[in-house]
Amino acid sequence: MIYSRGEAVLFSAAGPIWMIKLLRISNIALITSTELEFGAGLNLLTGETGAGKSILIDALGLLLGERASADLIRTGESHAVVEGIVESRAGAEFLDLHGLPRDGDEIVLRREIQVSGKGKATVNGALVPLALFRELGERLVAVHGQHEPQGLLDPETHLAIVDASAEAGPVVAALGEPFRRLREVESALEALRLGARESERRREMLEFQAGEIEKANLSSGEEEALRQEKVVQANAGRLATLSQEAYAGLFEDESAVLTRLGTIYRRVEELGAIDHRFLPFAEARKGIAAQLEDLALFLRDYAEGLQVSPGRLDEIESRLALIERLKKKYGANVDEILAFGERCRRELQGEGSPEERERELEAERSRAAEIYLEKARQLSQQRRKQAPLLARKVEAELALLAMERTRFRVRFDPDVVSSDSTTWTDRGLERAEFLLSPNPGEELRPLARIASGGELSRILLALESVAHDGGSGKTLVFDEVDAGIGGRVAEVVGRKLRVIASHQQVLCVTHLPQIAALAQIHHAVEKRVDKGRTRAEVRLLSSEDRVDEVARMLGGETITETTRRHAREMIKQGLRP
Repeated sequence: MIYSRGEAVLFSAAGPIWMIKLLRISNIALITSTELEFGAGLNLLTGETGAGKSILIDALGLLLGERASADLIRTGESHAVVEGIVESRAGAEFLDLHGLPRDGDEIVLRREIQVSGKGKATVNGALVPLALFRELGERLVAVHGQHEPQGLLDPETHLAIVDASAEAGPVVAALGEPFRRLREVESALEALRLGARESERRREMLEFQAGEIEKANLSSGEEEALRQEKVVQANAGRLATLSQEAYAGLFEDESAVLTRLGTIYRRVEELGAIDHRFLPFAEARKGIAAQLEDLALFLRDYAEGLQVSPGRLDEIESRLALIERLKKKYGANVDEILAFGERCRRELQGEGSPEERERELEAERSRAAEIYLEKARQLSQQRRKQAPLLARKVEAELALLAMERTRFRVRFDPDVVSSDSTTWTDRGLERAEFLLSPNPGEELRPLARIASGGELSRILLALESVAHDGGSGKTLVFDEVDAGIGGRVAEVVGRKLRVIASHQQVLCVTHLPQIAALAQIHHAVEKRVDKGRTRAEVRLLSSEDRVDEVARMLGGETITETTRRHAREMIKQGLRP
């Protein structure tokens, strides 16, 4: 519920607040400097024709990211600035998403344009690209006017309105996960098919690498053993001579060490019998003799077993060359080469065949498509059943707005449910667009092609009335909503604006006293000439000022007490819920 106490207007505590709180304009067209404070509810701008009301809409457009022209800059000035403070939870979340600074839900927007054509845009003091500035603006405000292709003029918004009317939100939400899974499987299939040749090349490479290592039949420690054997083979003759000579010196010669050792130890034993200090040496005889005998036996066997094969050295060189070649490809030593081969084999075993994987993904895609289609067809049925009901609601609203013979339709594309998965989306099997014919005999056309600004504003007002019973979360701006109407219809338009304003902030330019009387925040735009220069000024009207302004709109330049009484009564009636 809305209430009014003088100039203060609030939403009920239960409702969220999204609104433009302040708009400051410097050097735009006729405006030198002005500051407008807005509130929740219905904010109206009135003034004489040509006073500069459209300039305020243009300035607001700059704050929403519209392209700027140096022609907007007041004559003689070097630059123009538009600033605004907006309170929006959705906008604050947008700032978080893009890493922009924020303090609570208030957002400070600033746009500067220069005579040179350059300019800059900031959000909470941070410079941002104009595209990002515009994207933020689209989340905050929807401007409904003849030249404003935003909001409901965008066909992308129409499907959501149909869904809201059909209360299909839960079904739309449930469609998201099956659709994402379907697209994931399709992406995996596409990647598998596009990468089939690469996958086959990979398999062939792994097979070659694993086969080359397995064919080499390497063993751990083999390289070291081969290098030792190479040294032995290369010195076989010298080794045979040395081992034979050593054996003979130890055992076979007449003066062999072992024979002479017996004589020596007998002398040591005799010495020990006389001087006990020799006894430890005599006792060590057995151990020393045993070691020398073992050495003699090893020398004999070594010399006898030493075989020199003329081709063996070549075999060793060839084997070592193979190991070196494999080391350059697969690892620093034989153990690393063997480990690489095992990894290749494991990868081959883990991959499976591409054909088998493709069959698995195809089966999974069929299951995902079946789940998606079941929910999407249910959603399509709800939409197509609801569309005529929505059309009748909109036509009824338009009839109240003096557009009794207007026809409204919802067109779905494709016209029938398609089995072509390339047209499916996370919102279902179709797109929707609103078509309208304002006059008998005219064809149904998309909303964006409706020529009349007044008609378009009333159409969008009717759609807002039907589409956003709970508020869309944006400030709504209506320009030319009262073009071509008057009397009872004007009051109906005003009442509808008030109903919408009970859920979200509304800014509206009006020329009609019936609508002006319903304002909850009322600004008047006046044009003055000062020192030969024309300038536009904006005033926030008090209660008595509002009476004078509505009286002026009723009676023109000459305001009588009768018109004041009439104006006061209209305002009093307008304050009632």
